Amino acid sequence: MLKTNTTMTVQVNGETHSLTAPVKLPEFLTQINLNPRLIAVEYNGEILHRQYWSDTQLQDGDRLEIVTIVGGG
Repeated sequence: MLKTNTTMTVQVNGETHSLTAPVKLPEFLTQINLNPRLIAVEYNGEILHRQYWSDTQLQDGDRLEIVTIVGGG
């Protein structure tokens, strides 16, 4: 059976984003113009280690908290 594209919503830092499934986390981060090297991601209440990002398929209703890393001195 072929997978069909469906619309789903995810929460990112409290804001609702609609997207077409299936989509993996790195692709979504690119779609919302974030540099994956400069952020940390909490996925459904758990810090998601970078090594698992490419395997993470977003699902309808997922919650992401994304923190941008800022250098300074």
